[in-house]
Amino acid sequence: MRTIGVGLVGLGTVGSGVVEILRAHREDFSRRAGVDIELVKVADRDASRATALGLPGEMFTTDAAEVIADDRVDIVIELIGGTNAAKVVVLSALHAGKSVVTANKALMASNGQEVMDAASKAGVDIMFEASVGGGIPIIGPLKHSLVSNEIVSVMGIVNGTTNYMLTRMADDGLDYDSALAEAQAKGFAEADPTADVDGHDAAAKIAILASIAFNSRVTVDRVPVEGIRGITPIDIAYAAEMGYAIKLMAIARREADGIDIRVHPTMIPVSHPLAKVSGVYNAIYVTGDAVGETMFFGEGAGSLPAASAVVGDVIEVARHLRSGCLNLVGCTCNEHLAVRDISHLETGYFIRFAVADRPGVLAAVASRFGDHGVSIASVIQKRVCESGDAEIVYVTHRAAEGAVRAALDDIQGLDVVTEVAAVIRVEDL
Repeated sequence: MRTIGVGLVGLGTVGSGVVEILRAHREDFSRRAGVDIELVKVADRDASRATALGLPGEMFTTDAAEVIADDRVDIVIELIGGTNAAKVVVLSALHAGKSVVTANKALMASNGQEVMDAASKAGVDIMFEASVGGGIPIIGPLKHSLVSNEIVSVMGIVNGTTNYMLTRMADDGLDYDSALAEAQAKGFAEADPTADVDGHDAAAKIAILASIAFNSRVTVDRVPVEGIRGITPIDIAYAAEMGYAIKLMAIARREADGIDIRVHPTMIPVSHPLAKVSGVYNAIYVTGDAVGETMFFGEGAGSLPAASAVVGDVIEVARHLRSGCLNLVGCTCNEHLAVRDISHLETGYFIRFAVADRPGVLAAVASRFGDHGVSIASVIQKRVCESGDAEIVYVTHRAAEGAVRAALDDIQGLDVVTEVAAVIRVEDL
């Protein structure tokens, strides 16, 4: 049995988990998977990380190029993240004829075509299971187990930070700032949480999933994004009263005129399995024309869950190297489907207003909705704010995004309307 040499670039949270798994289970991999995998070279800018992991000095370098140039290295693992230095590492390794395993969602969501073309040209593998869902297997199933299906939709909760925050806001009435502070204190949120709370992390992940599911290249810059900063306990309470939960949903659907893709806070029925996904857990819901509805659930982040997906990819590549069959599943994005403008979206809407507390307001607002063809399903008026304004909630029937936004532009011009306090899409999954 030939030993497969692995080089690792990046000893952060996931990288340290990879070292731990490879160290603990090398003999198991040989026995169960039929491959002998050896970590032979590691690079990181911080030498103290290697020391903390007990890695021998001769194995460590601060120069990623040394890992790629090492003749013993068959597979390069890139775990430094971002789209600058990481892109150089990945493309350099592929050009050198070495297979690559990465967890880099940003790189694959923005430069996936270039990376996969480089792997194809070199005749080597590029694997990226850990880029979406941490330890949840989803990319492999989409490429292999579900390939006999035409995928109708792929959607889910793919960011643990925001799901934890929304769970705490729903269960214990925390406001956004308190939920974020708690998530940061527990290590679930970064010091700068922008990528998570503004939805950019989820957008990169759904871009990757949509590209695979629909065989059509979707880059992250094409994904409309809204984050959770504007969600309040008031909105969550209204949602619960109406039988909904609020989740940051990443949604991609195949439509007749292209791909409907987006990330935003969404009200979904509490009876749906995704509504019950709480804390830092992720879940991805896939519908195929043959298999029907399936859901993949698990821990979406963390050292060992993500490292599990990385090492799983390494084992798969090692098997390919042993059999001499590399690049079996290259880039399949050959359908060239259009990405639909979000103004064409049709869904329901929850809209909360602060308005003057006087007669005629309900009719004035409803009239503006009617002018734009937006039908009202229900109206709730429950409380008067401290400012003296009344609070009114409208829930619409399915309506076009463009029509709703045009109606809101008109409504904001009414002298009886103080504020459009919340607009949340409603998906009756």
